[in-house]
Order: sequence, then structure tokens, then C-alpha cells
Amino acid sequence: MRVFEAIKGRRSIRKFENRSIEKKILQKVMEAGIWAPTGGNAQTWVFIIITDRNRIQKIKAVSPGILGIPSALIVVCQDKELAYKKGGELGRDVLSIIDVAMASQNIMLQAYNEKIGSCPVLSFHKKGVQALLNLPEGIVPELLVSLGYPAESPKPPKRKFEEVCFFEEYKSTNGR
Repeated sequence: MRVFEAIKGRRSIRKFENRSIEKKILQKVMEAGIWAPTGGNAQTWVFIIITDRNRIQKIKAVSPGILGIPSALIVVCQDKELAYKKGGELGRDVLSIIDVAMASQNIMLQAYNEKIGSCPVLSFHKKGVQALLNLPEGIVPELLVSLGYPAESPKPPKRKFEEVCFFEEYKSTNGR
């Protein structure tokens, strides 16, 4: 699959088939995540892969943003202490969040390549997920990525290049 095809084709999937995802596919998806760039090559993220249905249900209970019943959840965390050690306040407070986003995008694109649907979820109780996964205080869950075989195919929203992309300088369009 071509990269641009994957970028344009990936949708946020919120309804999943009742099918598990093979471990080797999950490993390949996660490998894509760890190959994402990180600020200063810090690599301070931590990924927790959840496939146990009971644990997924418990996480759903503190995560209103998870819709449907995914086959797997990726809990994308940051080791905030290590991020601070490697990059100071900038590393801990800014770069670590950007790193989570880039890794998650890689995860979702590789999942799409494997015919797995995904959805990034930010609506969850961090302390609740932290407790459910026995994460130490310094390992902070920043984003959840739900994964599963799609039971829906949402249409992509329109994109208007000329309204958001400018060469050389910003030009107001449509009252913006």
C-alpha cells in the first residue's frame, strides 16, 4: 500500500467485528509505533497492549471516548521522569506529547495497512487507567488507540486545501 493511500483511507472506526487480532499483527503495528520520530530521539514512550476483554471493559468504564468493543487497546504512555531527565521541562511537557501523537499516527496507519480499524481516544480518566494497569506515578497514559476489524466504513470528511494551505504567507479566506 502506498503511504498517501493509507493516509487518505484511514478513518476513525468506532464499531468493530467480534474478532481477535493475531499477536503477530499487533507486534507489527507496535513496531511501526516505535519507529516514529521523537524529540531529541528521547524514545520515552511506553506502550501497553490490552487484548483481554475483561480488562478492555474495565478501561471502557473510565473512558467515555471508547465506542464499540475493540479487540485491542493500545495505551500510549509517557515516562514523564525520563522525559524530564532527557529534555527538561520542554521534553516532559511538550515533546513527550508530540512523540505520543507521532507514534500513534504510525500505529494507526500500520493498522490500516493490516486491515485493522483504529480510533484515537483522549476522553478517558488518566488516573483510572493508571490504577487499572498498575502504572507507577511517572508513567502517564496520554492516549488510547482502539483497534479491531471494522464493522463500518465511514466516509471521509471533505478537505479544502485552498482554505488551510498557503505558500509563502497567510491569506485570509472565507472570513478566517
